[in-house]
Order: sequence, then structure tokens, then C-alpha cells
Amino acid sequence: MDSSIAAYLGKGWDFPPTFLKNQGEVKIISDIEDIEKSLHTIITTRRGERVMRPRFGCDLTDQIFENLSATQMTIMKNRIEEAIILYEPRVEVIKIALDTQNFLEGKFLIKIEYLIRATNTRRNIVFPYYITEATDI
Repeated sequence: MDSSIAAYLGKGWDFPPTFLKNQGEVKIISDIEDIEKSLHTIITTRRGERVMRPRFGCDLTDQIFENLSATQMTIMKNRIEEAIILYEPRVEVIKIALDTQNFLEGKFLIKIEYLIRATNTRRNIVFPYYITEATDI
């Protein structure tokens, strides 16, 4: 990959931070993996959760107990798109779709199709969003 493109795509700590035992360092991710982790972090972070960046994230938790109507789905897609536009400048959102087939089981899929600006590469990511938190039973 061209070094200017690699610099644009960036690199950073894996999130949550992972420490490599053999090297005694933090695991660093880069390129497309960094973008996908960034999108995952944006979607899973509730607004106000980060003290130094209170507007960071995409808060879907207040939609959990709403009726799943076309209006509510549009609100969720708009929140996701707005958060990506604000916090991930390396990508351009092409399409966001919600697969609510398993909604009654407490899960729906967020499908994001995006374009990496530096390379004009189209990619997509499917993110499972669980309505109920996992528990150790």
C-alpha cells in the first residue's frame, strides 16, 4: 500500500487495549482493521459515556423499548450515519440497513456499506446489536 494512503488510514491502539506479552507492548492495528474497529467503537459507545468527549458515540439505547416502526428505524439509521460522519472522516457512508429479522430474540443487525475515501474502496460491515446485555448464567 502507498505510504501516503497508509498514513491517511492511520494506525492506533486496538480497542479495547490488548497487550502483547512477548513484546511488552500494546497491540497496534492499522488500515482497514483500524477503520472497522473505529466504526464498532462509534456504534457501541453511548453518548456521555466518555468523560472527555461527551458527544462521542451513537446512542441507540433509548430506542430499545420503542415500537419498531419505520420511523424508529429511520431515527436509528440517522443516528448511526450522523455519528460516522462526525467521528470517522476516513469513510463516506453509502448505505445503512437494519436487519430486524431476529428482533424478538433481542438482536438486530446493523449493515453499513461505506467507501474508504483515500482508496475509493467499497466495504461493508455487519454489526450485531444486542438489545439485552450478556450475562454469565
